[in-house]
Amino acid sequence: MGYNSVYGRLTTQPYRPPEMAITDCERIMSKPPLSVLNVSVLTLTPLLVLTVVPVYGFSVGYDLFEWLVFFLFLWASGFSVTGGYHRLWAHRSYEAHAAIRLCYAIWGATAVQNSVFYWASDHRRHHRYVDDHDLDPYSIQRGFWYAHIGWILRDYNPNSGDFSNIKDLQRDPILRWQHKHYLALVLVTNLGLPLLLGYLHGKLWGTFLLAGLFRLVVNHHLTFLINSLAHYWGRRPYSEANSSRDNSLLALLTYGEGYHNYHHHFQYDYRNGNEWWHFDPTKWLIKVMTWLRLTNNLQKASRFQIEKAKVQRQFRRALFDLEHQSHPENVRHLLQHQYQHFIATLTEWGKLKQDGYQSKRRAWQKTVQSLDLRLRRVELHHRLKVQRKQWRMVLDELITHPGRSLPPA
Repeated sequence: MGYNSVYGRLTTQPYRPPEMAITDCERIMSKPPLSVLNVSVLTLTPLLVLTVVPVYGFSVGYDLFEWLVFFLFLWASGFSVTGGYHRLWAHRSYEAHAAIRLCYAIWGATAVQNSVFYWASDHRRHHRYVDDHDLDPYSIQRGFWYAHIGWILRDYNPNSGDFSNIKDLQRDPILRWQHKHYLALVLVTNLGLPLLLGYLHGKLWGTFLLAGLFRLVVNHHLTFLINSLAHYWGRRPYSEANSSRDNSLLALLTYGEGYHNYHHHFQYDYRNGNEWWHFDPTKWLIKVMTWLRLTNNLQKASRFQIEKAKVQRQFRRALFDLEHQSHPENVRHLLQHQYQHFIATLTEWGKLKQDGYQSKRRAWQKTVQSLDLRLRRVELHHRLKVQRKQWRMVLDELITHPGRSLPPA
């Protein structure tokens, strides 16, 4: 995910070819100055949360209304970042009604992660140059602290306003409005609205401290964890081409954003958790809104593409392990044989499913053809099940008996 300064632009230094690469010493000496505003906001708000919020809680106390407003603000701003800033605008993984886009724009500003223009521009750059030391805005290669919050605290090229990678978003009048009035939206939603609700409730400061201050810090660091921890700790079942990880714990905390390895491999998918049991409430929200005709054109990777990515990753990992262990030569041949057969079956299965989708659209499709297609699908499903079982047996054998010769295929 992406985060930008509260008011100003933050990017990395422009690209330099290898012969002009700067050394670590030069990087340290050439660090830009600290951003006083960003450091102040991102330092003072946690300090107030750690001091004023608990002191008020022990001396006055928070009631049910104040906690309900806290969770309302937390979820509204959180889903506006994950469902709006991220999946709708940064990746265009679905389309949404103007009313939904307006809600996302307003509540997204409440999260104080800058306008959609800045956020989406940085995030697209992150995906394009992921893990590049200089071009990835919040590269984990520069350290956990840098990826989490450090990149925000200094004025990295503050005069830059390159929106060349979000020209599609600049055509949206709602986003142009949000960008123009971003500061006003931040002040109204983070100060005015919590104070107004507290005043109407009869306890001015309690609502502000929870829904305004405490909620803001939680919003910030949940987003930061995707930039840092989701590139540091977790599984990589789909690709090892970059540092992104799937982390189920993070998914629980970030409305489903924790399935980050999947997201980096299939960034156009409106889902981050692709399986139905994956905890991804952002995915569920988007899907429910399709039933209400508020969202449409949901993009998602096919089962064939997902399965193929997992098998390819397992094959590359197995080959790597073979190179660093003492296995007989027949093990490599068996592995390659099973891999080729599995991929061939997967490809045939994917093509058959696509043919099935097309045949449903043909009114003249004959009953005999439909029956033949169903029989082929059943037969292929059985073959795929057998191939998957054989593939797992080979992988398990490599893990449990690293030096043993395996029987021929």
